[in-house]
Amino acid sequence: MTSATQAPSAAPHPALNRPNMVSVGTVVWLSSELMFFAGLFAMYFTLRSTSGELWAMETEKLNVPFALVNTIILVSSSFSCQFGVFAAERLQPRRTGGPFAIARWGMVEWFLLTFFMGAIFVSVQAYEYAELVSEGVSLSSNPFGSAFYITTGFHGIHVIGGLIAFLLIIGRAFIARQFGHFEATSAIVTSYYWHFVDVVWIGLFLIIYFLQ
Repeated sequence: MTSATQAPSAAPHPALNRPNMVSVGTVVWLSSELMFFAGLFAMYFTLRSTSGELWAMETEKLNVPFALVNTIILVSSSFSCQFGVFAAERLQPRRTGGPFAIARWGMVEWFLLTFFMGAIFVSVQAYEYAELVSEGVSLSSNPFGSAFYITTGFHGIHVIGGLIAFLLIIGRAFIARQFGHFEATSAIVTSYYWHFVDVVWIGLFLIIYFLQ
């Protein structure tokens, strides 16, 4: 006969402190993306080292204040993205108050703001491209044009990829019957990508617009 004072048995499935495989996979993939951009940086510096006078002349056509404002917008989007992650971690997909009660926003509202700022960045960059083309700086005009459009263009493609990811995460939040850890993890790994894109742009901005 079992004693009434017998110690409770251990849990049949003890919790294990294992890393989330989705997060690990995302970090590994971003590491490969870092190598890709490192190659673009190397290409830029190689072309610049062989065309010093051309670089000095062509960089004068860049609108640094304009690009600085665009950079501030993109960097600010990282903060709104992170606030969205905080909401996802507390399993709050949508706002619990009025639309102007920012303190009660959920993941959807913060990610929509992030998407909006990212879309502004892409639009402004497209406008900058049009301005430079009108001044004779195109992809095939000279080594500077090739380096500028290839490096910033690939980054722009990555930003567009992030915008698509935000739309998918927001759509999943509306479709899911219950916002759980799976949806939260998707939001978190998307933020990893977005922060990575922002950090890469800061490097590009400093090198292209300030390194004469």
